[in-house]
Amino acid sequence: MKFTAKPYVPVILILTLWISFECVKGQSIIDSDRKLNDTMKTLSLDELYKIILNNHPIVRQAGLLSEMAQQEVRLARGSFDPKLASSFEHKEFENKTYYSKLDAYVNFPTWFPVNPKVGYQYNSGALLNSEDAIPGGKQLYAGVSIPIGRGLFTDERRTAVKQARLFNTIATADQLKIINKVLLDAAKGYWQWYYGYNQYLLSTQAIVLADEVYSRVKINVEQGEAASVDTIQARVTLQSRRVDRQEAWLVFQNSGIEISNFLWDGQGNPVQLDAAIIPALYTEYETVIKNELLEDLVMRAKVNHPELIKLNTKLTQLDIEKSLAKEFLKPQLDLNYSVLSQPSAPQNIDFLNDYKAGLEFSFPIFLRKERSKIAITKLKIESTNFQLNQLERTIINEINSVFNELVNTRIIITQQEDVVDLYSRLLKAELLNLENGESDLFKINIQQEKLLQSQSKLLKLKSEFQKQLALLYWSAGTRISSN
Repeated sequence: MKFTAKPYVPVILILTLWISFECVKGQSIIDSDRKLNDTMKTLSLDELYKIILNNHPIVRQAGLLSEMAQQEVRLARGSFDPKLASSFEHKEFENKTYYSKLDAYVNFPTWFPVNPKVGYQYNSGALLNSEDAIPGGKQLYAGVSIPIGRGLFTDERRTAVKQARLFNTIATADQLKIINKVLLDAAKGYWQWYYGYNQYLLSTQAIVLADEVYSRVKINVEQGEAASVDTIQARVTLQSRRVDRQEAWLVFQNSGIEISNFLWDGQGNPVQLDAAIIPALYTEYETVIKNELLEDLVMRAKVNHPELIKLNTKLTQLDIEKSLAKEFLKPQLDLNYSVLSQPSAPQNIDFLNDYKAGLEFSFPIFLRKERSKIAITKLKIESTNFQLNQLERTIINEINSVFNELVNTRIIITQQEDVVDLYSRLLKAELLNLENGESDLFKINIQQEKLLQSQSKLLKLKSEFQKQLALLYWSAGTRISSN
């Protein structure tokens, strides 16, 4: 149809359409609609991150890993706890006391290969073994046991403590890995929610415009300037816009439900996202994507990626195991020395004459068990190094791949912005043709539809850009805030 008579009606329509579509370039339409929602509460990505880090059950569960690691260290250190021990033997036969022997002592294991021991002995009886006979029946002793062969530089107890401390590093890496994955999922959900809401705003604005066109067409029909069938075409367009908005509303609502999966209060109770809460306005999406960022993330990944930290820590643990295995190639040679004293005169200590000393020696002849242990540990180290090299390569390639996607999406966004601008100019040209009586409602609807589609695609691209950006930092073993 063509508008010809009474130019003031099409002029009003032209101005209405032009003002409306002139404001839809980029995100200005969204910004203008958001001004109507100043009273509504907003939720930013950083605020969502904060809620997750404080209350999310998986994050809190990950925090238990650190506590478990601390208990592992405590368990290993238990091997160095002082030990109180005693033994008592008493023999009676045919109304005769053969012997009565008591030995009570305290052992003090230390990190260094010196194990002090302080004790008290009481031996008596008619048939007491002569080597157990003690003048006065009572004796105090204090001594040390020093390994001068195997166990001088390391032993099972010290190895267990070292590995337990490394387990704390592994637990921290696991904790970081779990938290980063939760935050990545939250970021993806947030930007989907952001897209759903802004798509709904765009659809709402399209309905306002279509409704205005429909009203103007009815006026023209009533004034005899257009055929009544034109109202059907305008109404079809209006109904189509309503369908689009309803679909956008469903996407927005369901994406909000997905966001609720990450909302918990301080008492561990799930929280449902209020329908009055909307995503925060975010207009700065042009994060600087340069090679310097890629190089920085690659370097950070090599040092801080949780999976690489775990494998490097595993290598350190294996090195400790290898040191312990090498220690068992040495002969066991333990020197024992104890100074003796009477309880009645503990001050009269003679280190040169009142003592008990001993030397313990053992050595396996073939060393098959010890040499096999070293060989197995070396093979584990070699295997772990292969795994580490492959994993590092995979992580770096993943970072490069996501970075390329990000760069490509940024280029497409720039191109899509040009598409939106060009469609806006085409619509402007059709509106000018309409004013001159050289266009019709059908052409206007086509240009309007293409403009709306291009704007919707631009919103989608910007949302995907943010998801890819979050994925890029996650691939490097870290995370990014929304600003």
